[in-house]
Amino acid sequence: MAKAAKIKFNQETYLKWYEIMLLVRRFEEKSAQLYGQQKIKGFCHLYIGQEAIVAGMVTATTKDDKFITAYRDHGHALALGMSADSVMAELYGKATGCTKGKGGSMHMFSKEHNFIGGHGIVGGQIPLGAGIALAEQYLGTKNVCLCFMGDGAVRQGALHEAFNMAMLWKLPVVFICENNDYAMGTSVERTTNVKDIYKIGSAYEMPSFQVDGMSCETVHDAIDEAVVRARNGEGPTFLEIKTYRYRGHSMSDPATYRTKEEVAHYKTLDPLETTKATILKEKFATEAELDALEERIIATVNQSVEFAENSPYPDPSELFTDVYEGNYPYLMD
Repeated sequence: MAKAAKIKFNQETYLKWYEIMLLVRRFEEKSAQLYGQQKIKGFCHLYIGQEAIVAGMVTATTKDDKFITAYRDHGHALALGMSADSVMAELYGKATGCTKGKGGSMHMFSKEHNFIGGHGIVGGQIPLGAGIALAEQYLGTKNVCLCFMGDGAVRQGALHEAFNMAMLWKLPVVFICENNDYAMGTSVERTTNVKDIYKIGSAYEMPSFQVDGMSCETVHDAIDEAVVRARNGEGPTFLEIKTYRYRGHSMSDPATYRTKEEVAHYKTLDPLETTKATILKEKFATEAELDALEERIIATVNQSVEFAENSPYPDPSELFTDVYEGNYPYLMD
């Protein structure tokens, strides 16, 4: 009888992946609840279903690498180690938030964690990611910039300019398209005849690959390979990571453009559940230990809500701090 294939990753890695994904999932579920109660307002884009990407990202990179993404950014922030308190307070628009209550859901940021932020302009972060990589190259570091985008952002002209320069200068950047099949409510099939988005990179002779984004293992391997290439001075990589969001584009989107059968299919691929199954099968943890971990994470999320509720709003005197540089007295007229 053939022996079962030995898994590639160890206990520590699987438990780290599971903890990251569970924190992101429970945080986002609580955010949705609070949004429904009108305690969180404005735009709010949830990451539920896509957690394997940020989990695999963390184990394939170092804390000195740089990270930049679009406006679906809560998961990246939490995975990189930003506290649930600071992220939740930002969602509440409180002064204790990671951008002092001025950015909200779409503009998480942390210099300490090298998270250069979420960005509200579709595709606006793509040339910024190339620029961050250029700075690292200029400074002579071995750090890499991971630049995330959605499948809608690849239609922006700035992507082509950034790809061209990144290849020309062999910049240490990994461009990652989190392809969840829908740009807002518009499917990929309705926007292009190039349905395999990774093929766009071939126009620039950029190493480009399609990756299963519902698996921490495949995400880690793909990012690890791309990061090694960048550190060795071999330039950028473009990864199309195929994933799926279980909620609408934002909290205002009922996602009626998707069939129940489609959503049900992708829920059978839920990375949280498949990773948990592997952990239990390999006896990396018991059901009771995973239940205890979940209780701790739920407590962390609940504490973040209490922290946000009890935090002050920004003082009006802070209105122009960190926004404008210099003296602009006419703005106060």
